[in-house]
Amino acid sequence: MSDVVSTSPTDGDLADAPDVPQEAWSGVHRGPLRAGEWVRLTDQKGRRHNICLEPGKRFFSNRGHFDHDELIGREEGFTVTSSAGGEYLVFRPLLSEFVVSMPRGAAVVYPKDAAQIVALADIFPGAHVVEAGVGSGALTCSLLRAVGPWGRVSSYERREEFADVARRNVGQFFGAPEGQSHPAWSLTIGDLAEALPASGERVDRIILDMLAPWECLDAAADALRPGGIVCAYVATTTQLSRFVETVRVHGGFTEPQAWESLVRDWHVEGLAVRPGHKMIGHTAFLVTARRMAPGQRPPLKKRRPAPGAYGPDYTGPRPPGIPVDPAE
Repeated sequence: MSDVVSTSPTDGDLADAPDVPQEAWSGVHRGPLRAGEWVRLTDQKGRRHNICLEPGKRFFSNRGHFDHDELIGREEGFTVTSSAGGEYLVFRPLLSEFVVSMPRGAAVVYPKDAAQIVALADIFPGAHVVEAGVGSGALTCSLLRAVGPWGRVSSYERREEFADVARRNVGQFFGAPEGQSHPAWSLTIGDLAEALPASGERVDRIILDMLAPWECLDAAADALRPGGIVCAYVATTTQLSRFVETVRVHGGFTEPQAWESLVRDWHVEGLAVRPGHKMIGHTAFLVTARRMAPGQRPPLKKRRPAPGAYGPDYTGPRPPGIPVDPAE
């Protein structure tokens, strides 16, 4: 019988693994922890701390302290013990962990929604994506990672203070040198409804994370290539209804699809398998629609609307063929 040669990596192989190339702009590092990197500490009660490693610096908490030098040079995935006996798990933060703990100017797009946007708005490597409402930069990080260094993300933000927070957060996650940013990212201070038409750009995907996304629909329609996708992220049912009906009335998009996602954790311990007590419930509604070719319109819906859906009390955009008086 021939000898079996193991191909499993040894600790030495892991230590010698090359870092992810900077030109990939992934925001991920391999190998030993380095000075200047951010790490995530998790204590025995699940409390989390994000720290930037600096030689000679010390971390303090109610469970004692330890030196940053005890972490620098070690492979992530270990436990460090503080001076008072507190234990902390040490890992580099994942993108999903970074965005929920980073400094905020505006509310962030939660990882569950960012994942839905990337998947169902079909954000692909090399795509040119426009984002209206950069907020704190959470969704921007997911979009940049999805398009890669050969794609483009053009973000528009009306408020300078939000843009400043987003620049710092995006730069921190991707490790951009001081004064620089991700090479695929541009950030414009201004209103997309005015700035995008003025740019004359043609794009593949448009993400609208703003209070009144219907105000930008005409600009989005003019900029989107045929087959491109517009995706709106809205918080309330009134916003949802207004945007969906505006898309229908426009006529240059397919029938809009609207949904939300709810994420519930589970407690698994021996025979005790049950839903957890915490849940990420409603955060926002998502709506997507595809751009038709110039001069083309989608087929009219054959299904009749629900009774009262467009009755006298309805004041929003009215699809063609729908009378004000349901008796007509």
